[in-house]
Amino acid sequence: MFGKKDENKPLGRIDSLIGAGTRVEGCIHFTGGLRIDGEVKGSIVAADGASSSMLVLSEHARVEGAVNVAHLVTNGTVVGPVSVTQSIEMQSKARITGDVEYAVIEIQQGAVIEGRLLHSASKPVELKLATSA
Repeated sequence: MFGKKDENKPLGRIDSLIGAGTRVEGCIHFTGGLRIDGEVKGSIVAADGASSSMLVLSEHARVEGAVNVAHLVTNGTVVGPVSVTQSIEMQSKARITGDVEYAVIEIQQGAVIEGRLLHSASKPVELKLATSA
């Protein structure tokens, strides 16, 4: 608890930044960490197999398009479907208009989702019948 590192939290390394006042139109493919303080009109996709990919959206960020990443920390606005293979953290000013597919979710008071929450297990679960041994 105190003084221990939470092993479920992604590393906070940011490799790329889209700054405030910047507007990008088109699909963004990235690896590592991406922070957005500006606007993106287009989808944001982590490279295949990038289980450590992390997208951070500040409270001023706005994304209009699909988001597909491993980890998402948002305090901004997303208009479009969100698919997160590992974890999503929605801070108090976060807004998502669209369906959210997630494995682990944390939502702070004040955050809003206008869409469906779709839980997906990160690892396939094998079910066995009680009668089979």
